[in-house]
Amino acid sequence: MKRILIDADKCDGCKNCSIACMNAHRTDGGDSVYTLDLNDPANESRNFIRLDGEGHYKPIFCRHCDVPMCAGSCMSGALQKDLKTGLVTYDGDRCGSCYMCVMNCPYGVPKPDRVSRTKVIKCDFCKDKGGEPSCVKACPKKAIWVEEV
Repeated sequence: MKRILIDADKCDGCKNCSIACMNAHRTDGGDSVYTLDLNDPANESRNFIRLDGEGHYKPIFCRHCDVPMCAGSCMSGALQKDLKTGLVTYDGDRCGSCYMCVMNCPYGVPKPDRVSRTKVIKCDFCKDKGGEPSCVKACPKKAIWVEEV
């Protein structure tokens, strides 16, 4: 199983990973980051870079946990652990918008979408894009990477 791993000490807060994620999941059909509307709530990032209060950046990414609390608390079955790939997958059609996953993720990753507030936004490992996740490819400091675990 593959996972995104993080070395927060290397992160300089550039947010290239967030912009690459937004660009990979945009719905307007564009493919260039230069035409990406960063203010459009439909172009939400599935990862976050936060300041820790001491001047250090903290990348927050879905860990696709072995025992995901988000999926364990999902009453509708919209979030499930795929035992073959190791990914925690999300089915928006099954989501009941209870946000138990948001409340139970110890990393604070899933969040309600800003457009309809009826779906959950979380990392899908760019599974439909093939290859390495967009965020990993975009990190100039190699603070995030994919590793077989």
